[in-house]
Amino acid sequence: MLILNKTAGVFSKPSKRNMYEFLRSFNFHPGKLFLHKLVLGIETSCDDTAAAVVDETGNVLGEAIHSQTEVHLKTGGIIPPVAQQLHRENIQRIVQEALSASKVSPSELSAIATTIKPGLALSLGVGLSFSLQLVDQLKKPFIPIHHMEAHALTIRLTNKVEFPFLVLLISGGHCLLALVRGVSDFLLLGKSLDIAPGDMLDKVARRLSLIKHPECSTMSGGKAIEHLAKQGNKLHFDFKPPMQRAKNCDFSFSGLHHIIDKMIMQKEKEEGIEKGQILSSAADIAAAVQHTVACHIAKRTHRAILFCKQRDLLCQSNAVLVVSGGVASNLHIRKALKIVTDATQCTLLCPPPRLCTDNGVMIAWNGVERLRAGLDILHSTEGIRYEPKCPLGADISKEVGEAAIKVPRLKMKI
Repeated sequence: MLILNKTAGVFSKPSKRNMYEFLRSFNFHPGKLFLHKLVLGIETSCDDTAAAVVDETGNVLGEAIHSQTEVHLKTGGIIPPVAQQLHRENIQRIVQEALSASKVSPSELSAIATTIKPGLALSLGVGLSFSLQLVDQLKKPFIPIHHMEAHALTIRLTNKVEFPFLVLLISGGHCLLALVRGVSDFLLLGKSLDIAPGDMLDKVARRLSLIKHPECSTMSGGKAIEHLAKQGNKLHFDFKPPMQRAKNCDFSFSGLHHIIDKMIMQKEKEEGIEKGQILSSAADIAAAVQHTVACHIAKRTHRAILFCKQRDLLCQSNAVLVVSGGVASNLHIRKALKIVTDATQCTLLCPPPRLCTDNGVMIAWNGVERLRAGLDILHSTEGIRYEPKCPLGADISKEVGEAAIKVPRLKMKI
């Protein structure tokens, strides 16, 4: 039995008999000859069970994903034991589908890459447990993956991007700015001091009861806010972006969330409706919230670009800003960031929306990048741990704050 991080506890492995039966379901006779190294990626860090096979040239040979969104929408958020059970029920099928689609038998894999940090402890445990059993049976190398690193490097699968580049990772569980100098070489410039932007947007959507809105009933909270915001007036409510006096690259969303919550309560009293009913001003609130979040993210990112250029960490012209994570698919936030990159002579790049959210492709590709660089290719998995909380790279956010760079005001005409 493997002893894991105290936060995570101990997990049980699937039975060897089950894994043996799983592997027997594949055709081990040589099919087509694979000229390139092949990596199977497995992702279970939160609420998506995903797997993919990618070769070293970046070809996605097969992928599969099971989303738990519909279940968690009904419960009003992710309940870790429920997510864990759904991962357990689906992981074998998803890995099988990815391998079958790729026409690769497990014996032909060069390595297995799996997210082991950060994420929900119970979810991470399912992916790691399954992967270690697979690695043990196949006698293949294991590549542990940092979820945020995988998001950051996805752009190198879809675009020709050289190091260094700046990355903004924004999702339901994360918010950070980092300089990417190499496959596992990151400088952390700033991060959220409390909750992530996606988490805040989900909470506002739940508070507005948007699941009861006929146009938003099947959407995640963030998607519902973005959809409804198109019908609203962002100037109808004046929410101030957080941390305006702090000259660093950190983020904060909990204070803004508290202000919005109080305002919604006030509007319910004014309209004479109970909590759980939809306000007539819901679209205006959604538009104002989305715009405030976009402005906050844009300003911190602007400072990060200026800091990196001031310290010659990025090229003075043609520097690249990569935006990834689930919230990166929000077009209003992208437009705000495009205003920043245009003003700073940078190029804004985002992976396609399906690769912005959690997926197996990014894990397999990160595995490919590490395989090529010879980084953390484990031939023994003894003592391997999952880590629910894990920073990304070397933290230089204090140095960024000490530089106290003043950001020029930009007109956010979106």
